[in-house]
This record gives sequence, C-alpha cells and structure tokens, in this order.
Amino acid sequence: MIIIPARLASTRFPQKVLADIGGLPMVVRTAKRVAHLDRVVVAADDELIIATCQAHGIEAMLTSTTHKSGTDRINECANLLGVGDDEIIVNVQADEPFIEPEVVESLIAKLKSLKEQNAPFIMGSCFNAINAESAKDPNLVKVVLDDDNNAIYFSRSPIPYNRSGRANYFGHIGIYGFSKKSLKEFCNLEDAPMEDIEGLEQLRAIYHQKKITMVKVASTGFGIDTPEDLKRAIEIFL
Repeated sequence: MIIIPARLASTRFPQKVLADIGGLPMVVRTAKRVAHLDRVVVAADDELIIATCQAHGIEAMLTSTTHKSGTDRINECANLLGVGDDEIIVNVQADEPFIEPEVVESLIAKLKSLKEQNAPFIMGSCFNAINAESAKDPNLVKVVLDDDNNAIYFSRSPIPYNRSGRANYFGHIGIYGFSKKSLKEFCNLEDAPMEDIEGLEQLRAIYHQKKITMVKVASTGFGIDTPEDLKRAIEIFL
C-alpha cells in the first residue's frame, strides 16, 4: 500500500501540502498520481487535511501532531490500519505532485524481490543522475552508493568531493519503501547524530548498519520545498 504523510505546519513552508496546483491541493494531486497503483491513504496531522482529502475522494487518517518524521507518521497509520508485517508500504511525500508512477512501480518491484529473498531488513528508495550544478542545491539530497546500489551516505552537500574532476552525482528521490516489519524496526531505532545534523532521517538506518537498497530511475519530477518550487509547479499547469 501507499501512505502519504502530510503535515500542515511545515517548518520551511507552512501549509504547503494544501497549496493549489492546477486546481487541486498539492497532497490531493500527489495522491491521484499514484492512486491506480495500490490503496492510497494520506496520514495527516490536522483535520483540515483530512477534510480536503475526503472532499476529493482520497482516503485519509488523522495521526499524532508530535511525530518527528514522516516515517514515524506512516508507521502509526499502518498500525491503525492493522497492516500485516509482510506487507510492502511505500511512503510517497505529499510534496511530490509530479512523482512518476513508473518510479513507484520500480521501487515496489525491488522491495518485493527483497521480500522473496527473505532479506532481514527491507528498506528501499530511488535515485537518478544529476549534474554538478544541481548537486550544489541543499534541497536536493545527494547519495553515494556501494557496488550493489546500497546507500553509503546521504547529504545536502555535494558528495563525493570532486577532487579528480570525474565525479558522478546522484540525486535522492524522496520516496521510501519498507516491509511493515522493517518500518516498525526503523522507527524503534535510536536517532543517529548525523540524522539531526543533516536533517535526513534515512541516515538513522545507515548509522545502525541497516541496508537501504537504492533503485536507479529516470525522473524529471521535483519536490516542492520552497515558494519558488511552487511557482514553477503552477506554471506547468498554466
């Protein structure tokens, strides 16, 4: 199933998940992009988001206002829904209205493969190739990989440092998938020091020596992190 965590009081851009994009609230547009793939539930922290989703035929559930991360929010939602330990759960960010369904399908396929292999911890995400200029943007998270496409590190800084002049940069696409069992395990891990320094919760898994399998995809979508991003998104629908 697909769970979309949605928080009204976003620190950097308050109420952005309800911003209008081409006649639809952002969170609704995101949900509709992937609604044909699986059951979609919005896990919200405010009744206004619930009412907005329901008005557009999107299933939504109220969750705690105290969660530190979206992953904690989807874990609560999955618990409330009684999701089984073996079920695959995909976390699609509410501020990704241009997420390609093919990207989500690629991640789901990889997670199912890990499940068939009886992997002890199932967590995955996606990445694509980016240029050196894009790598400078702190809102675009970068990832470094091992030889089996597992994440070694994520950062807002350009990584790797391009001393040789031959660096390739990979951008992290803000979508995560877990088995329900691994989602619970992740949420029960202690916070990692670098998680708070970088503001990237996925570093918690790496700190505790858990593998994050990364799937390479072709994507032109972008998340809405700033008012400038929103303006760009609105222009696409003009």
